Amino acid sequence: MKQADELIDKTDPGWTVVEGWIKKAKNKVEILPTEPSKAKEALYHTQVTTHSAMGAIVFMTGGLLIDDGWIRILGSGNIKFNRTLPDWNKGKSFKEFGETPAFLLIADDAIGGFYLMNGGALGIDVGMIYYFSPDSLEFEPLEINYSEFLQFCFNNDLDKFYEGSRWKGWRAEVSKLKGDEVFNFYPFLWSKEGSDIEKNARKIIPVQEQYSLNLDLRKQMGFDK
Repeated sequence: MKQADELIDKTDPGWTVVEGWIKKAKNKVEILPTEPSKAKEALYHTQVTTHSAMGAIVFMTGGLLIDDGWIRILGSGNIKFNRTLPDWNKGKSFKEFGETPAFLLIADDAIGGFYLMNGGALGIDVGMIYYFSPDSLEFEPLEINYSEFLQFCFNNDLDKFYEGSRWKGWRAEVSKLKGDEVFNFYPFLWSKEGSDIEKNARKIIPVQEQYSLNLDLRKQMGFDK
């Protein structure tokens, strides 16, 4: 594994580009601050250079909150978003730091959807982003890479993308959500009975619990054999 100092690109840092995108973003983007020691540790465990957009976010931010926290993009952790990109993936997409991940969980949303970068486990389109949708429990290909995913978060019409998944008054509720929590719905969003989000009961649960539940339900429904 390369040391953190070897991964820090001082000549052409990716953060210059990413910060420029954020300044021009149509959607609200909150940059969470990080601590230098935690940033270095997260970068070392992720093993990506800060020349890349992902490395830039891991090293320069504790994470990004999009649309008042509706989407949370993983960085090196913050009191408001107490997860790091490498720690969140350890035990899910790889066992030990330094291993090539089968995929990387790069972001998630307030309704229990997860964004993944394919490392080979999801198909031949390595490096492309998938959405593990709570509406279908399917890994849906978005046909964009990590940098394009950031542009999607910053500028895309999220009301349209999440049509039918945002309830009246969602912004006020989501803005109070912690970065390691999500809303859990009953009936499930993927069920016929749960198709009208205004009628569903919702409660706040740990994001880890929701992720495990989604995987378990996929198996029960015969998606993973």
